[in-house]
Amino acid sequence: MSKLSIILLFTAAFAGAEDVFPKPDWKPARDPIASEDAYPGGTINIFASQSPKSFNYYLETSYTAAQVWGLMYETLLDSNSVTLADEPGLARKWIIADDKKTFTFHLDPDARWSDGKPITAHDVKWTFDIVMDPKSLTGPHKTDLERFESPEAIDDKTIRFTAKEVHWKNLNAAGGFYILPRHVMAEKDFNKLNFDFPVISGPYKIKELKDGIYVMMERREDWWLRDSVRTEGIYNFDQIKFRFYAERDNAYEAFKKGDIDVFPVYTAHRWVTQTKGEKFDRNWIVKQKIYNHNPVGYQGFAMNMRRPPLDDVRVRKAIAHLIDRPKMNSTLMHKQYFLHKSYYEDLWGQAHPCPNDAVAFEKAAARKLLTEAGWIANPETGILEKDGRQFHLRVLTRSASADKFIAIIKEDFKDVGIELSVDKKDWAAWIKDMDAFNFDLTWAAWGAGPRKDPESMWYSKEADRESGNNYTGFKNDEVDRLIEKQRGIFDINERHEIVRQVDNIIFNEHPYALLWNINYTRLLYWQKFGMPNTILSKYGEETSVIGYWWYDEDTADDLAAAREDTVTMPQMPPTINFDDLFEND
Repeated sequence: MSKLSIILLFTAAFAGAEDVFPKPDWKPARDPIASEDAYPGGTINIFASQSPKSFNYYLETSYTAAQVWGLMYETLLDSNSVTLADEPGLARKWIIADDKKTFTFHLDPDARWSDGKPITAHDVKWTFDIVMDPKSLTGPHKTDLERFESPEAIDDKTIRFTAKEVHWKNLNAAGGFYILPRHVMAEKDFNKLNFDFPVISGPYKIKELKDGIYVMMERREDWWLRDSVRTEGIYNFDQIKFRFYAERDNAYEAFKKGDIDVFPVYTAHRWVTQTKGEKFDRNWIVKQKIYNHNPVGYQGFAMNMRRPPLDDVRVRKAIAHLIDRPKMNSTLMHKQYFLHKSYYEDLWGQAHPCPNDAVAFEKAAARKLLTEAGWIANPETGILEKDGRQFHLRVLTRSASADKFIAIIKEDFKDVGIELSVDKKDWAAWIKDMDAFNFDLTWAAWGAGPRKDPESMWYSKEADRESGNNYTGFKNDEVDRLIEKQRGIFDINERHEIVRQVDNIIFNEHPYALLWNINYTRLLYWQKFGMPNTILSKYGEETSVIGYWWYDEDTADDLAAAREDTVTMPQMPPTINFDDLFEND
């Protein structure tokens, strides 16, 4: 079905014979989230952050690159947007051998590239091989695929993957990477394929790119799945315009002027204090809190453990003690957030109480830890010193929104003798420094999926991978052992119990100075669209707008008339709960 929800692995245990999927009773059906009222047409303007250095998601793992790439290319498997069960994508059938290591995919004979050529098993094999090529700067995409031998093209429409080890993610790894056209890309330098993609397979193509300003995606009428029941009511916009803004403040001003149609709000101050005035009072702009099943990730200051002084856990814990989260939550964020005490918040609850306490703001505790680590204040300067070196940290940032928080942190650091300097970069420069591990601290926010896999972020092998997700360089033998243990477990509850153990170890090692989060989506949008009653998909965040909304001509006309005549439009519900509304659908 739709790529709007996270593509996830089929986790049922394998029986002692070959299993063929989908099962005989599976029939193509309309996406359960898609509205029957949806129709194609119109344009939606989406806020994208800084212009990425590439739209090639294999080379650039930014949010915008992922969105653009996912509209142009497809995977062998897709997933149901409600049940998360695997469903056909480019593959119409797949077979899992009884050894749990052999996966055979039969491609859909109707699957076509935009130039009319069929999508073949040779395209699949070439894509795998180019991603795994040591010369390719494909970083974290190698993590799951390196568990396989190079796949074998049995014939033009059949591809077989053989895993080196049993792993619960193997089916998703083999069926979940984006397939590229060998006949177009094979003779080119893959590391330089950044913006020009003339041959694609997905529902949208790049129509226009203005460097640093926007990229316009255009709906493909000749998409090979365009007339399928599976795509009715999704991918409705004729054009999707991603508008680039380096700073969210500038983007928000553009939104209020109507240059952007949808604006997810990530800061409490804006949500509470900057969503007032005529446009909101007259319901021209809708303000909604949306609760669904989108798992809660985490955010914090990633600390580079690869070099002193942050290679010492006492120093890292001291840093966590010096961040006054309650003060910032109260004075800057209107008490809108809960404070993190875990890296996997949604694995803890009444059935599994979290054993951790949130790290308190305690300068005395921080000073004690720093003294234990050998850092002593110079009596003349007050700056901490060790072995003739002053305690200086460099925080690498890419957004002005962090400035007010860092200003508070900087003063508290200074009070105990730590100098903090701020190095603000644009996205491309930030990525370059991160790839070179050239930072001490950086603010990082991570999403989450319903099925947890700690490997790419916490496995020691990933600590030195350029462009990987293990920002901090975290290495721990016990965590490695647990990660390796969970690979062969197909029971999700048993796996998640192991991840809870991993979480406990990570928390006590303090690779991040954890911050705060919320468990809902804050969304603003101009009232000119049609949408499902649930607004967003079951597991989706604001990106599901792209796939499930549509341009409603009547509502858009009503908005234009309301603004011209200065009248009020109907009020939309301020709070949306997916479970209540989906049951009623």
